[in-house]
Amino acid sequence: MSWQTEKVVVVTGGAGFIGSNLADTLLTRGERVVVYDDLSRPGAERNLRWLVSRHPKRLQVEVGDVRDADRVKRVIARAHTVYHLAAQVAVTTSVADPAHDFSVNVGGTLNVLEAAREQGEPPVVLYTSTNKVYGELGGVGVSLNGTRYRFTDERRGIGEDQPLDFHSPYGCSKGAADQYVRDYARIFGMPTCVFRMSCIYGPRQYGTEDQGWVAHFVIAALAGRTLTLYGDGKQVRDLLFVEDLVEAMQRATSAARGHPGRIYNVGGGPRNATSLLELIGLLETVLGQPVPVRFAEWRPGDQRLYVTDLTRITRELDWTPRVTKEEGVRRLVEWVRASPSLLLAAPVGGAAEPLTA
Repeated sequence: MSWQTEKVVVVTGGAGFIGSNLADTLLTRGERVVVYDDLSRPGAERNLRWLVSRHPKRLQVEVGDVRDADRVKRVIARAHTVYHLAAQVAVTTSVADPAHDFSVNVGGTLNVLEAAREQGEPPVVLYTSTNKVYGELGGVGVSLNGTRYRFTDERRGIGEDQPLDFHSPYGCSKGAADQYVRDYARIFGMPTCVFRMSCIYGPRQYGTEDQGWVAHFVIAALAGRTLTLYGDGKQVRDLLFVEDLVEAMQRATSAARGHPGRIYNVGGGPRNATSLLELIGLLETVLGQPVPVRFAEWRPGDQRLYVTDLTRITRELDWTPRVTKEEGVRRLVEWVRASPSLLLAAPVGGAAEPLTA
């Protein structure tokens, strides 16, 4: 059977941080994979070269934009599974150019869904959404306790029943696409799945102030730069190592035909929750050196606290994170140390939290 007729896995945004890790795992497990990416993100070309060097025979690369409906249709026509990761990922960019943000995140997702719907047996489509669809978490009580914010009630985290409350053009576009993916399962019977993700981190992440803040902190700290914390540094996020996310994705796509339209909140959960100050303390322990910090004003829309309630995904997919935040940060530090060119381009400041989680 040739590449032209054999069914494949398509990973849109497959040269990005999560996409390259996902594609590498799928290829290692024997899948034929098509990476569809416009290579616009910093580091994408480097990730792609890494994938090609590791999998020269089973990987096919299509350089293209998800807004190109005809090209998306041609690629997805051969797919049994589509991981739709391609997106505009920064809140700041969405504010500067809402129309571009909409066309990529909503228009691009609709192109993927329509291309899948046209197939005789539609492929499974997994869409990566964000916890930002919950906005400022209205109705969730939060109080300051020591080095971190905590929930005032007994909840362990934010579940899928939390009301949607889109903030920013980015939140609106990701949330709208999220709902399209869900509705195509209800209206058209397509096997889709949505992951509303918290803070994902790990190797092959080239962090910036707007996206990928854990890697941003690690790179800046190793380069000896001062980190800027917006707010008091006691904001809390749950961290999920990319290896664990990839495992969850594969379990979700395997289950999607039997349970289409499922939505899962995905993150590190309470065990891997940390405040920014606590993460800096962990970094100082791992590096064996102080990490200089300065503080700036809070940024609009910054959630004081977000921790994922993993109840649904654990119950339905038998999945929980395996990599602790301590191990994950050590592994990320090792990867950055092995990539000295990252330190030469290290940013001057550091974000207090990822605007795009």
